[in-house]
Amino acid sequence: MTTDPIRALPTDDFASQATPSRVGRAGGRQLSAFILRRLARLAYSVVALATVAFLMIRLIPGDPVRNALGINATAAVVERQRESLGLNDPLWMQYLDFWKGLLTWDLGDSFSLHLPVTTVIEQRLPATLELTFLSLAVVLLVSVPLGILAAAFTRGGRRQFIDVAYTTMSGLLAVIPEFLIGVALVYLFAVQSHVFPVAGRAGPSSYVLPVLALSIGTAAAVSRIVRVEALTVFQQDYMRTARSKRMPRRRLYFRHALPNLMTSSLTIAGIVLASLVAGTVLTETIFSWPGLGLTIVDAVRSKDFPLAQGIVIVYGLIVLVANLIIDIALVCLDPRSALKDT
Repeated sequence: MTTDPIRALPTDDFASQATPSRVGRAGGRQLSAFILRRLARLAYSVVALATVAFLMIRLIPGDPVRNALGINATAAVVERQRESLGLNDPLWMQYLDFWKGLLTWDLGDSFSLHLPVTTVIEQRLPATLELTFLSLAVVLLVSVPLGILAAAFTRGGRRQFIDVAYTTMSGLLAVIPEFLIGVALVYLFAVQSHVFPVAGRAGPSSYVLPVLALSIGTAAAVSRIVRVEALTVFQQDYMRTARSKRMPRRRLYFRHALPNLMTSSLTIAGIVLASLVAGTVLTETIFSWPGLGLTIVDAVRSKDFPLAQGIVIVYGLIVLVANLIIDIALVCLDPRSALKDT
């Protein structure tokens, strides 16, 4: 009795292993233990993040109260304000007060904006999240198919000119900083051709240049990683069997190769998200985007302790929670990941 080699492809085996119902009770306990370990690591990371945020802004020279009140304020007024804000307290006491506020989501009032920090974050966080996740979607939608296609065209050392052109162009785009790409996009498409607005967040067209500035270099870098992973997958026996059956290319690459690239793609997505979150700071500054990136630049300049601390914590939480979700998704796709986790 013969077995159809296509039906025995690892993608089917991968899917069967990744189905939660096949894991059983032991697998369920392993999954629960895995999630508990990840939640514990998340808690440790949040403590470290908050501590670094508290100390980091205080290492910047300058007096935040003098910055907020201006040079014309008398020394007595400045001293009273420092006392009322608790800045004259010992550092350990300030740290305890900081944690009391953080646990109740009371991050204090901004020195410069004279608003509760939570209010400022609630007002400006949506703009940053839109920019970040739109850029992430563009990066994944472009880099994954592009990496697979580049690997398909150049596997086995074929089409050397395509290989050289792709690696040269993608490598060049990957090393150009986001702010340089942003400045070039503004000059070409806003200043010279007036196709898109120069700055601000008003209408769908205002999203185009900031999203491109964030995603172009990252998409180029990620596509190179996907290409390397795809070349490894294409060398597997089940792919050779599928090619010998003269399977249509679209089905071959996107039905059988793509699922086996899913775990690496999700892992890359977590790294990419952290890069995009960091990139929003400069990108929002270039495009006057009313998000947290532009706000934190102003907060650091004025030594606005509460506002800078709050934004750093929110940025860190976005990355930590997103990576937690990705880790759980990975272990659901391949429960053996929980066994490998230490």
